[in-house]
Amino acid sequence: MSSEQRAEVDAILRAPQPVPRDLAEMRAAFAARQAMSVVPEAVGTSETVLGTRRALVVEPAEQQARGTILYFHGGAWALGSPETSLSLTAHLVSRSRSRAFSLDYRLAPENPFPAAIHDGVDAYRALLDDGVDPAHIAFAGDSAGGGLAVTTVMQARERGLPVPAAVVAFSPCLDLTLSSVSMSAKEGIDPIFTRERLRPFVAMYGPGADVRQPLLSPAVSGDLTGFPPMLLQAGSHEVLLDDSVVAATRAVSAGVDVLLDVTAGVPHVFQNFVGLLDEADQALDRAALFLRQHVGAVPA
Repeated sequence: MSSEQRAEVDAILRAPQPVPRDLAEMRAAFAARQAMSVVPEAVGTSETVLGTRRALVVEPAEQQARGTILYFHGGAWALGSPETSLSLTAHLVSRSRSRAFSLDYRLAPENPFPAAIHDGVDAYRALLDDGVDPAHIAFAGDSAGGGLAVTTVMQARERGLPVPAAVVAFSPCLDLTLSSVSMSAKEGIDPIFTRERLRPFVAMYGPGADVRQPLLSPAVSGDLTGFPPMLLQAGSHEVLLDDSVVAATRAVSAGVDVLLDVTAGVPHVFQNFVGLLDEADQALDRAALFLRQHVGAVPA
């Protein structure tokens, strides 16, 4: 663990940035920032359609993939695309030797809750209809996408679909009440988010909705009974820390196998700093091991 590396990452995230004038500029700035993340060379990409939505297919370049990841990108439900999470997706693919379908789900505010969840279920159904064994499928995602990985399992279960084999979530958003202890305790320590910064995104995603309902706040009210094994990774320096902590406790109470993996001194979705932050590489290695153990990918 390198204090110098962690300090460098913190300084990068706290550096002054131009204030976007509107959502279009915010989306462009997010895409530009995410494009700086390292993408491994040992993958190939192509495009397909799952359900009615575009998906970016990311596969090992020189090996046959045996596991399948349905990936949900981050971006506070209103920003991002499969391309903005390509680094995370590609590192999971190259390290786990699975293939990934990164879903271009509909964004808020143009398509608010529950559109993204419906897109996820439709994409999962398309994989099943194509003959992919659910025992070899994992859902994964970062930030808002990590939350969608969880809520899509809930909705798929309600529709009578088999649950996937595993869930991997990086700094997932699982409590849209924004009322957790860490939401206040980590204010100022978190270099990215505050409650006030998150509120507009919650309003765009679930306008007028009861944010305590299970599909918006599964850490607060979700029934996780029957869930597959879960890996929840978070950093100790993020206001969303308790989203993972409380969800893990809820999963244990429901009889679910869960790994709560908290790394000290790092921020929200610190895995984006792979190649710069040792903890990012180590966390991705642990996530890949979890996937290999649960979706039947080629062993290391």
